[in-house]
Amino acid sequence: MKAVVVHGPGDIRIDHRPDPSPGPNEALVAMHYGGICGSDISYATHGHSGTALLRHPLVLGHEVSGHIAALGSAVASYQVGDAVTVHPASPSGEELPRLVAGRTNLHREVRYFGSAAFEPHEDGGFSTYRVVRVDQLRLLPEGVSTPMGALAEPLGVALHAVGRLGDVRGRTVFVNGAGSIGSLVVAAAKARGAARVLAADVQPDALAMAAALGADQVYDATRELPTDVELVVEASGVAAALGAVLHATARGGTVVQVGNLSMTPTPAVLADLVTREITWTGSYRFVDEITEAVDLLARGLDLEPLIAATYDLDDAAAAITAAATTPGKVLLRLS
Repeated sequence: MKAVVVHGPGDIRIDHRPDPSPGPNEALVAMHYGGICGSDISYATHGHSGTALLRHPLVLGHEVSGHIAALGSAVASYQVGDAVTVHPASPSGEELPRLVAGRTNLHREVRYFGSAAFEPHEDGGFSTYRVVRVDQLRLLPEGVSTPMGALAEPLGVALHAVGRLGDVRGRTVFVNGAGSIGSLVVAAAKARGAARVLAADVQPDALAMAAALGADQVYDATRELPTDVELVVEASGVAAALGAVLHATARGGTVVQVGNLSMTPTPAVLADLVTREITWTGSYRFVDEITEAVDLLARGLDLEPLIAATYDLDDAAAAITAAATTPGKVLLRLS
């Protein structure tokens, strides 16, 4: 089979590897589509993603979908030919402390498709085939295409961020940063019942995408932001924007940080965090919101405006380069 493998910074290759076979409680998935994420770009460009350092070649990709090509001997809940997406996480299984009970995304060790966080690295799904544990599969209902199925994972990330705000029904939500995740947060907030969703970005294309996914009003962040919004999601990950975002937040409001912030010291204006008594909280991956994401897609949530381009697997290097400069989602056609 073919696989998109990062060997080091700037070194993306299409490697040939033996076709895998599923174990008793596994399925062999013939991969169809994969969405390129910021972590894929970071591994390809810098050889690391956050604190995860690339130590040996790694198959990229954790936003994937496909069809079941073969089943392990103990699997009775799926059939060959079923369309599926994948929950890419494998928590360690340790008992979580009371403070984070049930929040499986916060295990000390979570192996994730396409991640170099632990040794050995966890290969991703940008390959012709991938063996997947059955508990990680999510069936794509009729009417949900595999390109849309590849967007279920980042939609799960967005739903988790909205969940960290609390109940958004009938309320106004402001999303700063309208790239792929920010625009998905717009869609997720509307799907969860927000009355109005506002979005800001510095790129007109990103603002157009957010509007297409349900934003009621968009703002050019170089000129203005909304004011006194109680519920805010910061999705840009730009530390220099934090001061303005906190100032746009109402006194006593909540800011959820889903945009990844730099691991290096970076100046940021945070005074309003104190004087406005703002609650600033993080959002990391998701627990099982990918299941809700698939349900929303089945009920007609249209994420087509998010897709900026589609490349073949053999053109993965060019696709990753393109993904680094577009606010939309670049997909790889894996088979």
